[in-house]
Amino acid sequence: MGETIHEIWLKDALVFLFAAGVLVPLLRLVRIPPILGFLLAGLVLGPFGMGALAEKWPLLGHLTFSDPEAAEPLAELGVLFLLFLLGTELSFEKLWMLRRMVFGAGSLQALASVVVIAGALAMAGLPGPAAIAVGLALALSSTAIVMQGLTEQKRVTGAVGRTALAVLLFQDMLVAPILILIGFIGPGHDTGLVAALLEATIQGGLAVAVILLFGRFVLKDAFRLAARAGGRDFLMGLTLLTIVGGAVFTAVAGLSLALGAFLAGLLIGETEFKHQAEVDLEPFKGLLLGLFFMTVGIGLDLATIWASLPLVLGGLLALLLAKALVAAAACRVFGAQPAHAWEVAFLLAPAGEFAFVVLTKASAGGLLDATTATTVTGIAGLSMLASPLMARLGRELGSRFETGKKVEAVAEAYPDLGGHVVIAGFGRVGRTIAGILDAEQADIVALEQNPSIVAKERKAGRKIYLGDAARPEILAHAGAAGAGMFIVTVDDAHDAAAMVRAVRKMRVDAPILARARDAEHARELYAAGADFVIPDAIEAGLQLAGRALSEFGYSAEVLADRIAVERAAAYQRAEQ
Repeated sequence: MGETIHEIWLKDALVFLFAAGVLVPLLRLVRIPPILGFLLAGLVLGPFGMGALAEKWPLLGHLTFSDPEAAEPLAELGVLFLLFLLGTELSFEKLWMLRRMVFGAGSLQALASVVVIAGALAMAGLPGPAAIAVGLALALSSTAIVMQGLTEQKRVTGAVGRTALAVLLFQDMLVAPILILIGFIGPGHDTGLVAALLEATIQGGLAVAVILLFGRFVLKDAFRLAARAGGRDFLMGLTLLTIVGGAVFTAVAGLSLALGAFLAGLLIGETEFKHQAEVDLEPFKGLLLGLFFMTVGIGLDLATIWASLPLVLGGLLALLLAKALVAAAACRVFGAQPAHAWEVAFLLAPAGEFAFVVLTKASAGGLLDATTATTVTGIAGLSMLASPLMARLGRELGSRFETGKKVEAVAEAYPDLGGHVVIAGFGRVGRTIAGILDAEQADIVALEQNPSIVAKERKAGRKIYLGDAARPEILAHAGAAGAGMFIVTVDDAHDAAAMVRAVRKMRVDAPILARARDAEHARELYAAGADFVIPDAIEAGLQLAGRALSEFGYSAEVLADRIAVERAAAYQRAEQ
């Protein structure tokens, strides 16, 4: 039995990797977005797609998923990584600035969506409790789909991204209350709702408070200890522990897993380890999120949808229209520009993965019959499948409301800086250079691999992050695309050459100044792409020789001439 389970898991893993590495890229060539590509791949390779034909053609069984539920924990991890990385892009100050949108637009959107959907279903003849259950299921949106789409467009920190995130954060806070409410509106529960909701609120508040206190007083020191003890491997382990631990903690308190991961990202975003964590998790996030989107596609029962196609399509259009109108109104009421409000509205119009959880609980509690639950599940799944199309329609509609010059907010992260100096290596030499440049009011972003130096300089207000400047992702976070100059000061010859090569590969035009140990190292750096190299050995020798000539009584003019001639010759030899 164990071997059979292992073989099924291995075969499903191969199917997923085939979809991620072959099928989705092929769909991308025909301009299908990655999210829609993964959704379609799950639809085709799932038990309701090609898997339904496996009994007739056994060969198809080797090309489809045998046990989709086994992938759900890994898919959930992808969502946690996404929310964590979104948290690192913000800060508590920025989040506080969004409080009107979070509690204002978020609460209005959720409440009005439930009222509109439940009211329409009640008027159509669905019993009141069942109508409320469906309204609660469909009112929320998919954080993973919405924010991943904005991440791919690099618009998370813009006005649309901030507004969408604010509403989605409030929706994540509603997970526990909605599940409690579903349990109490079912048969056999008449009392105790207020007490249960109050208890959930207190538990959730305490969980958030504990996470924030832990992050403020323990997390940064723990990361510094991991960096000193072993560097990147230990940092990765501690990052994963922080993400999963925060998610589990909020889930135990009755909140969503995603909210805990987001809080963990906020906390790490306040430390010097922010960029390192982002770079390390990015590849895993992409793959695991792809798996999440595939699980959504896998759950679409095409046969059932086809059997009641007119009802499903009518419900789908009504859902998208109603939620879009409600979300646009909520965002406008709380200050969003018309263009941003309409784009956010179309992003939030589809249902989210939480709908499946609510519908399952409502069916188990006797609120929904099997036919209604299956139909609503089909509507929710198809709406998620339509998310990329809705996002595009939202952008086009939003552009019609733009008047004059585009006013999309510039991202506040370092990748959008321009004309600044990137210093790779912030030891004695790097700090000396920065001190002189500071006097000229130059904008400096430093990268350093010694956590003690980074911690000390950050306390002094320096823009410095822990990271290896030889990695393109780290350079991108430091604003390499717009930097006016790069200075490499690290001691290690191999690391310095790797950093120069990485910078030159990203920026053909940018000046690169580097420090070398000796003439041989200088030649290596010139070959890597440096524009000007200062060899330590040459400069130290010239300074000592100049001092010796001074002691012999040579005049300052003679001394300067002799040193200048020797310096020019030494540098010429270093370049050859």
